[in-house]
Amino acid sequence: MKNSIALFNFSKKINYKNELLAGLTVAMTMIPESLSFAILAGLSPLTGLYAAFMMGLVTAVFGGRPGMVSGGAGATIVVLIALIKSHGLDYLFATVILAGILQALVGIFKWGKFVRLIPQPVMYGFLNGLAVIIFMAQVEQFKITGTNGVAGWLQGTPLYIMSGLVALTIAIVYFFPKITKAVPASLIAIVMVFALVSGFGIQTKTVADIASISGSLPDFHIPGIPFSLETLQIIFPYALIMAGVGLIESLLTLSMVDEITNSKGNANKESVAQGLANIANGFFGGMGGCAMVAQTLVNLNAGSRVRLSGIIASITILIIILVGAPFIEKIPMAALVGVMMMVAISTFQWVSISIINKMPKSDIFVGMTVALVTIVLHNLALAVLVGVVISALVFAWDNAKRIRARKYTDDKGIKYYEIFGPLFFGSVTAFTDKFDPVNDPEQTVIDFKESRIVDMSAIDALDKLSKRYAQYNKQLHLKHLSEDCRKMLKNAQAVIEVNIQEDPTYKVMPEK
Repeated sequence: MKNSIALFNFSKKINYKNELLAGLTVAMTMIPESLSFAILAGLSPLTGLYAAFMMGLVTAVFGGRPGMVSGGAGATIVVLIALIKSHGLDYLFATVILAGILQALVGIFKWGKFVRLIPQPVMYGFLNGLAVIIFMAQVEQFKITGTNGVAGWLQGTPLYIMSGLVALTIAIVYFFPKITKAVPASLIAIVMVFALVSGFGIQTKTVADIASISGSLPDFHIPGIPFSLETLQIIFPYALIMAGVGLIESLLTLSMVDEITNSKGNANKESVAQGLANIANGFFGGMGGCAMVAQTLVNLNAGSRVRLSGIIASITILIIILVGAPFIEKIPMAALVGVMMMVAISTFQWVSISIINKMPKSDIFVGMTVALVTIVLHNLALAVLVGVVISALVFAWDNAKRIRARKYTDDKGIKYYEIFGPLFFGSVTAFTDKFDPVNDPEQTVIDFKESRIVDMSAIDALDKLSKRYAQYNKQLHLKHLSEDCRKMLKNAQAVIEVNIQEDPTYKVMPEK
């Protein structure tokens, strides 16, 4: 156990057996997924495999999160299908390059840290929705395309064989770790089901039924597109969406691995690595991609904690493309389906169900909304964005209700309003309603010792309030403002009375 603890670099002890076996297992599960996404987009199967190889290798070497696996993901290629159909492959590759540049810039300018703004309920919803998507994608493997090109469900003996082999795979993955954890259960399941099918000559769906995976080394190729403003106008919107989707999924995966391994990755470094990997894809004929949650979980469950397994997985995929295709194409799809179904089950955040009666109703709503958007639209980036927006609005509403004022008049006849809670766009109406310029004395003080002026809406509210007091020839003083608040209030028409010694200073700690 000591050898399999989370590791960040090769200077520490590495469990080479775990890394090797994890890499082989990841490669086996990544191949059918990359093929499926490439075919879905109308691309050559090799375009998906090249993406799996290049994304996996570059991010494993340069990424900010050991243990993460990247490849040709459906989340990124789906947004490019319309471009592929309207403009062709070269525009696809150019878009992938531009998306990579945008992702690298996010890392260079250290914007990756904003993934921390994603609340826990959004993470729960994201992972639960993703688990359902992974599971339903495996159910699709129970279909077969007939001679007329129409896909239909397996029936009769082929259905029973497929179901039985999937059930056997799931049983092996579940029970084998109770015997030993020396070898990844997923790899054992794939090998045992393959041996069973080969030994008894069982006729069932194999990887070859998806596509042939034999090929050569990827060639360097500069996209044959006009280098013009018109071309940029075509590809930039797609590149921007792809870059955003890829980074959101990758950085969410990074956060997930952080929680599983109780360690911390580098979001900015991962952003740069994702960008470099997509740039390489564009120049070497890959469809691009991002982090793959399912394969990352397979990797972690197999005992990997360093970069080596990701490198092994990528090299394995390349070797399979070059020489191993005839063997890999014989692997039963049932084995891979069973492995991925277990991944879906482990991806689902069951704890979110057990604590649902203890969570605020707003968090429950956010989590369920994110999960539904993820499942219905298959758009992970949009789901996360919706969740963050809803969470932000709920937070703003809760804080808007918390603003309070304690009023009293001192022996000199000066009236004080001690404000509690932040003053921002959501609370300005409630804040303004607490004042009575008509009946207040000539001298009124607003004490911000327990409050904070947050935004321009707050400044505008204070400006208007001071003018209302001025209409009655009364003076409004603002007291105990922090230095950053005073800077924001330079244009406010009020007399600002500040106690420097007592003023709090609000600063943001820079990221190291």
